Amino acid sequence: MIHQELQTALNAQINQELTASYNYLAISAYFEEDNLDGFATWMKLQHQEELVHAQKLQSYLLDRGGHLELEAIGKPRSRFSGPLEAFEFSLETEQENTRSINKLYEIASRLNDHATKSHLQWFLDEQVEEEKSVEEVITTLRRIGNDVSGLLYLNDKLGARKAEFPAV
Repeated sequence: MIHQELQTALNAQINQELTASYNYLAISAYFEEDNLDGFATWMKLQHQEELVHAQKLQSYLLDRGGHLELEAIGKPRSRFSGPLEAFEFSLETEQENTRSINKLYEIASRLNDHATKSHLQWFLDEQVEEEKSVEEVITTLRRIGNDVSGLLYLNDKLGARKAEFPAV
């Protein structure tokens, strides 16, 4: 049976992942409304990826004899001044996920729960990749500035992204 403190923290992380997923879904709609389908596709894949993360944590919690407690998710932000602001918001979302996973790992370490630490290692590694991919888009958007052809090039590039989700 999983320690109550870890159960509470895992439930909070599941809610964090679902919140991130909901944010990405709203951002994808923002891009679709602006006819930037490549950006929308990229965000839809992020939405799906965060759902997979939540499900992976849920499965682990239940496998350890824990109880799932889902919380309400707030209304996501859906308006931005442009793609750069949307991706900066995405980076903030990923950084919050990283902080939350780090705290969860610290709790598992303090409780000497090696199984949970092992499970969370994948998430720690994943967050490095998540932040890097968003930061790369931000860097490119800053270079593009107001260049419409650059924006359309990036739109095409982001639209070519393929799903790479781990098995739950």
